[in-house]
Amino acid sequence: MPIDREDGDTVRAPSLKSVMPLSAAAVLLAALVGPATAARSASLREVLLVGNAQGGTVSFVDGRTYRNLGSFDAVPDLDERLRAMNPVERAGYEAVNRIQGYRKLVDDMAVSPDGRTLYVSRGNLADAVAFDIAGRRMLWRYKIEGFKADHAALSADGRHFVVSATTASAAQVIDTATGRLVTDIPTGTYPHANDYSPDGSLLYNSSIGVTSLPRSLNALKGARQLTVVDGATLKVLRKHTFEYGIRPAVFTPDNRTMYAQFSYLNGFAEVDLTTGKITRKVEMPFSEAGGRLAADDYPQNSAHHGMAMSADGGELCVAGTIDDYVAIVDRPGLTTRGYVHYDTGSLPYWTATAADGRHCSVSLSEKDVISVVDYETAREVARVPVGDFPQRERLGQVSEDVIGSLDAAAG
Repeated sequence: MPIDREDGDTVRAPSLKSVMPLSAAAVLLAALVGPATAARSASLREVLLVGNAQGGTVSFVDGRTYRNLGSFDAVPDLDERLRAMNPVERAGYEAVNRIQGYRKLVDDMAVSPDGRTLYVSRGNLADAVAFDIAGRRMLWRYKIEGFKADHAALSADGRHFVVSATTASAAQVIDTATGRLVTDIPTGTYPHANDYSPDGSLLYNSSIGVTSLPRSLNALKGARQLTVVDGATLKVLRKHTFEYGIRPAVFTPDNRTMYAQFSYLNGFAEVDLTTGKITRKVEMPFSEAGGRLAADDYPQNSAHHGMAMSADGGELCVAGTIDDYVAIVDRPGLTTRGYVHYDTGSLPYWTATAADGRHCSVSLSEKDVISVVDYETAREVARVPVGDFPQRERLGQVSEDVIGSLDAAAG
């Protein structure tokens, strides 16, 4: 039987290859795959986990060949969960579905350092769960406070799974061994992303403000801030506030610079993490369709949603969500090397650097595929069918018996 927990209310530089020391590049790659992942056994296979938000499954894609290895059902208890909701929970569930425009069953996920346990933040079900993948067994469930579980992050040692409790203005830290709450971290309004720094010493939580309010009422959206947390003590160290909500972001190994997308910005910005000030802003071109959209029609206020960095730190991979492209941008000049354009309405909605550090995978949410783009050439090299509405992507490693237990590669 699973343990059900409800303890809470529930950036072609001189190709930074020649500038960045090898050790620093190694640190960055470790950060991209997760510090714990970098130290794992060579016997484990590198995979890209793809959360199929509407389908409720997680696809496992080979990290080198980009073959879909199969999927895992992350909501085997869906009917049970819906029946168990009290009237207030059900009303909150329906409200979140309506505001978001669809039912998000999988928001984020991570795999344990030993490659055997899958942790999932289950979006509109407002919970976090752990599964024994090979055994296809739920180990525990924790009810997140409020009505929505958002982005998540797994600590380097695999001990803590951090999930944003959107409507509760908190990041909840869950003990992965027990499924119990460790602590609540106060955040800005509508906490969104959780990202550990490349060295694992810091946890960054980004808040986006109330997305259901129109842009004209931006001042009323609440605190849009980057909350910097000590990774060991889980205490808040400082906060940086911004005019608009922080969307996907990446962080340099020295913990001094953040590249982030912001609500309504058709592009991204460079932020000094010491001062919290925007040092450079890049406005990218609109597509014909994207340029016709009113700001209030951007998906959840985000014009662009998806940021990744190559392993050598030389390039950024930027998803132009409303513009149906992904751009490869060189650092430190922040000049665009090239674009991959997709069919109108493809909705590129997330990016992640592949295990080799040289490719960027892009979720085309409305096409149910992952596009793989070469950082050096800025060209698409593969497309991988996955499940219904892929969005979040995370790297991990799993054992062969885990791969053998997955459902056929369709979702």
